[in-house]
Amino acid sequence: MAATELEIIIKARQDLAHRLGVGENDVTEGLVEPTDFPDAALGAPVEDEMSAQVITPGWRIRFKAAGETYEYRATQRQLRLVNFKGRNYRV
Repeated sequence: MAATELEIIIKARQDLAHRLGVGENDVTEGLVEPTDFPDAALGAPVEDEMSAQVITPGWRIRFKAAGETYEYRATQRQLRLVNFKGRNYRV
């Protein structure tokens, strides 16, 4: 089932709060912008992942927490955390 932009943002905020061990209110939304990604992995493949090389529309979502900025990339069907502690994650 496809998720709405708001549902994706909520899920990303919950995921980041959990990973950082902070409350959701400690994670503030920065920028949310529509973006075309270069591949089906949203330009953020996880280790050993292969993906279709096709332009994929979605959202770039940035949050601020604990003095740092974090980036998620999403479509209606997937959510990825980019370069968190040096790695990409599928959520």
